[in-house]
Amino acid sequence: MEAAGLAMLALVILLMIASGLPAFIVLIGVSVVFAAFGVCSGAFSYSLLTALPARLSGLLETDLLQALPLYVLMGALLDHLPLADILFRAGARVFSGTPAAPLLSAIGVGAMLAPMNGSVGASAATLSRVIHPRLISRGTSAERSLSIVCVVSTLGVVVPPSLVLILLGDTMLRAHTEAINATGVRARVINTQDVFQGALIPAGLFLITCIALAWWLGRRAVADAAPPGRPLGPGEWVVAILAPLFIVGLLASVVTGYMYAVEAAATGALVLALSGLATRTLRGEVLATVLRDTMAVTGALFAIFVAATTFTLVFRAFGSDRLLAVAVAQLSGSPTGTAVAVLAFIGACALVLDAFEIILVVVPVVMPPVLMQIPDPVWMAVLTLLVLQASFLVPPFGYAVMMARTRIAQRLDLHLVVRALAPFVCAQLLVLAAVIAMPQLTRLAKPGATAPAPLSDEEVRRRLDAIPGINPQ
Repeated sequence: MEAAGLAMLALVILLMIASGLPAFIVLIGVSVVFAAFGVCSGAFSYSLLTALPARLSGLLETDLLQALPLYVLMGALLDHLPLADILFRAGARVFSGTPAAPLLSAIGVGAMLAPMNGSVGASAATLSRVIHPRLISRGTSAERSLSIVCVVSTLGVVVPPSLVLILLGDTMLRAHTEAINATGVRARVINTQDVFQGALIPAGLFLITCIALAWWLGRRAVADAAPPGRPLGPGEWVVAILAPLFIVGLLASVVTGYMYAVEAAATGALVLALSGLATRTLRGEVLATVLRDTMAVTGALFAIFVAATTFTLVFRAFGSDRLLAVAVAQLSGSPTGTAVAVLAFIGACALVLDAFEIILVVVPVVMPPVLMQIPDPVWMAVLTLLVLQASFLVPPFGYAVMMARTRIAQRLDLHLVVRALAPFVCAQLLVLAAVIAMPQLTRLAKPGATAPAPLSDEEVRRRLDAIPGINPQ
């Protein structure tokens, strides 16, 4: 019966691809069917399922989840307020001395706004509406413009303190706690701040690479293909100067630990709302749309939380977590090989699932046994983020690519999109390879931190033997 949980996971992925139903409906439906099967077949008792209300209460009482609706609110405000447009036009003016000005401005806007958006989908929607037509009007080809939108919409995956990093940090905390309890290793449990600091250097490397690529690709652009757009007024220049200072300061305060993610999200949402009211762009109908979008997205995310918690309870009730732990322990002779194998699986899932579904469904299942063999949760968390970002950029199934293509009216040949995205995907893979080869890159932002020594295969098997119900042989 231990394999039933793996069948659950496979069925969930298959139904999400084939049915098109919302993720929470698929998760709840599969969980209920397999729970009934498990009880009827005697695989586990019904009393085990009575733990679900307590698990849900404990999940929803997490303070960190208070940031979730606030980040969604910021994303909705950014989508309906003209801030992105003002920043893009200001950036194009600042870099007007080079033909690459539109591309450099687009990268800069994405680096500032993507971490504040609610998700990759929200970033793709905003940037497709704001950046894509302006890049086209400045002489950028449609496929190059689409590739820039895809890349900058994924920056929020690795640039802290985005919602993706917050949720992954909380999920990794739970996974690391399970691994420590199973192995008995004395170690400090990972927290969200560790993930923020660990992602800082790899995110910076990728961002610098994107800027260099944007300059190189745009250096031969037609500089006078179209007028640069209407000039910014004095008030817009004030916004263009103050907004980056505020955003960078807000992000830096979270990464350095001076502010919690919840405080930063509340501050950002309040300032955006006040700026919209002061400039009279946040009128009654716009505010109503913002609040409606925020409630809809937040409700969907919390529904996935509840469904994923139900799924993992049934998964563990079958004992599939122990089966998976043994399988991971026998995957490879080295921690790096194990990490690569698991990351390849997560990357394949990212071609059909979005970041939230992977973080809430896949990571809680596969990461605890991985952390039993690789006691460096920050390294694994950063690698997971980089793999997610790379998968979202792989056409035609990459989540960012699909979202951006559905948001623009023009239909492009797939081979043109692939060619335009290829330099950025290669850059992403180079950063990923560098972090795999040099785990210390995830610790440079936290001086003095050292990774614990990895457990040997024999030690992992010995500790697995000590857990009731596991027999690696």
